[in-house]
Amino acid sequence: MDVRLVYIELMDVDIAQTAAALMPYVTAAVSAYGATTLDKLRDAVVDSATNATVGVGHRLLNRILGREQSRQVIEGAILDAAAGEEDSEAALRLQIRKALAADPALARDVLALLPESATRVEAAGERSIAIGHNSGVASTGDNASIQR
Repeated sequence: MDVRLVYIELMDVDIAQTAAALMPYVTAAVSAYGATTLDKLRDAVVDSATNATVGVGHRLLNRILGREQSRQVIEGAILDAAAGEEDSEAALRLQIRKALAADPALARDVLALLPESATRVEAAGERSIAIGHNSGVASTGDNASIQR
């Protein structure tokens, strides 16, 4: 089993961060497909000429729309975004966040579908550091040294 998937299963998913991370892919798919977004998502095969970002958005939206309880409101938000409605991207992100918050398994699934480069690591405050992956030492203390 992939170590990243094991980690995802064990950690608490940050819903807001996950929803924000998937939005570039979702909006790329909505922008590429326009008003036919929902029809395209229902198609079994994605055109081979479709770029990787739109393809990821396609898979993410298919998984999110698989949740019956939130499908209708998310479909409405997708149609608004495809039509270029003002604030529609924020509304779509909010509906996706609500769906992810209501269904931890869905949140883990969409996080696993995101490319590793989409996950964001942030740090705030004095001497904070943000590291996506580190195989060495990271120190923010005064006069830090390594004892060997």
